[in-house]
Amino acid sequence: MTTTASHHLSPAFPGRAPWGTANKLRAWQQAAMDKYIQEQPRDFLAVATPGAGKTTFALTLASWLLHHHVVQQVTVVAPTEHLKKQWAAAAARIGIKLDPEYSAGPLSKEYHGVAVTYAGVGVRPMLHRNRSEQRKTLVILDEIHHAGDSKSWGEACLEAFEPATRRLALTGTPFRSDTNPIPFVTYEEGNDGIRRSSADYTYGYGNALGDGVVRPVIFLSYSGNMRWRTKAGDEVAARLGEPMTKDAISQAWRTALDPRGDWMPNVLRAADQRLTEVRKGIPDAGGLVIASDQDSARAYAKLIREITGTKATVVLSDDAGASKRIDDFSASDDRWMVAVRMVSEGVDVPRLAVGVYATTISTPLFFAQAVGRFVRSRRRGETASVFLPTIPTLLTFAGEMEVERDHALDKPKKDGADEDPYAESEKEMDEANKQQDEDTGEQDMLPFEALESDAVFDRVLYDGAEFGMQAHPGSAEEQDYLGIPGLLEPDQVQLLLRKRQARQIAHSRQKPAEEADLLELPAERRPVVSHKELLELRKQLNTMVGAYVHQSGKPHGVIHTELRRVCGGPPSAEATAGQIRERIKKVQEWATRMR
Repeated sequence: MTTTASHHLSPAFPGRAPWGTANKLRAWQQAAMDKYIQEQPRDFLAVATPGAGKTTFALTLASWLLHHHVVQQVTVVAPTEHLKKQWAAAAARIGIKLDPEYSAGPLSKEYHGVAVTYAGVGVRPMLHRNRSEQRKTLVILDEIHHAGDSKSWGEACLEAFEPATRRLALTGTPFRSDTNPIPFVTYEEGNDGIRRSSADYTYGYGNALGDGVVRPVIFLSYSGNMRWRTKAGDEVAARLGEPMTKDAISQAWRTALDPRGDWMPNVLRAADQRLTEVRKGIPDAGGLVIASDQDSARAYAKLIREITGTKATVVLSDDAGASKRIDDFSASDDRWMVAVRMVSEGVDVPRLAVGVYATTISTPLFFAQAVGRFVRSRRRGETASVFLPTIPTLLTFAGEMEVERDHALDKPKKDGADEDPYAESEKEMDEANKQQDEDTGEQDMLPFEALESDAVFDRVLYDGAEFGMQAHPGSAEEQDYLGIPGLLEPDQVQLLLRKRQARQIAHSRQKPAEEADLLELPAERRPVVSHKELLELRKQLNTMVGAYVHQSGKPHGVIHTELRRVCGGPPSAEATAGQIRERIKKVQEWATRMR
């Protein structure tokens, strides 16, 4: 049996192509189809990066199975109400009719199946089990990691779809931040004794990028000074990106995102300038701000109105008209949409090209899904731009976009030593501050008052490398990076970033020291290094400082401060490779003297 011809599809296929649907399958979709048809498995897990076309693959496979009478009906399970309607609309365009409003009872004969949510299955698992037992059923589990969101959802899916003839699981991010098992997923034990999910077919971001299926992403990181008041009445000042306790990072981050400060207006203004540049090559390009909560979303929309003179579309997850607003925005050429979580996953607005990550959610799953909203490629040369606060965790995620992950069970509670270059520092400072911090509770619930924030353009991350030096908002240096054309081949982006950085360094060298924009980052100390190399250097510095802690008896944070005073430059999180090497050399020198 073969799928090279689309003879099994409705004559209406592809109609008005919904999610990148085309009249022939992409290479990865064809390969996954061929593997499925050859092996005829009952369970199949397809992992494909957001924007690669999982829906087209799944619906083509569903059409094939219906045509060959392997199954008689289809059940699609999606994470949200909006997505189940989106699935039904996409299926209808290739001749598969799914009822997205199904709740109970017999299904009308005009339908080939239903589209439901995981929550809906959780409420009535036996209803769906009976349907699966009565007729041969294909179950498509979209973004199946959601079946592990709660124990009850996972159990309900097992109960409902255990009798299904075929089960197709789809995900763009197979890993979860917890160790809840995902139903119908095979786990294999590795050499380290940890069981990890095993996909039947994987098409990662790196492969999709190489094939031109998704856009490359330019991450523009912004730092700045934050000031806030704690519940004890103390005023605290810190710079985004410097090593701090988790509590302090949380409060500095929330201070940056406070719409009443200067950080958000400056970053939104920069993002809008970037959108204007992108729209020169992509006239209908849109921007999306992902907000933490409804109040912030409304405040950001107000800021956008003041900055651009045009209204932003606001999408709130509990608003009955949210789905229609997303659809209307997708079909328009409006500039900005502001959303709370709802657009982080699965929702498809292909024209989104510029994003602002204005939420304190810091899981790799959410970050990958959020960035996935901007990577869907419509034509060759499109580039996505995402604006981030300089938070070490986010920069790590940005630098590891091409890393493929699996969902791990039995994962030990991470001490962060391997993943977070500041973990040791954090542990030391937690220990030192335990007395005053021990009653603070959950970090996101910490009572505090944001007082003041400013924004500083920090760096650009692209393809694992970092470019640029710090610059003030509105400066010529910042404009250089915001003005990168929106239509470029990936190698052209890299070349242009190197040229912009070289120009910035040359310009900085011509200035007297007292006139430099930001004295703490000398231009000659900002060479281009890969994100991985920078992480290794930071890890090495923290290891050396950790060893010196035991030798000297001084607290970890005190040594970092002393290194910064002696060697100059910013906090470790913002230091260049050259500055970190200098500090490693200096702490080695100190340790040698004490022997």
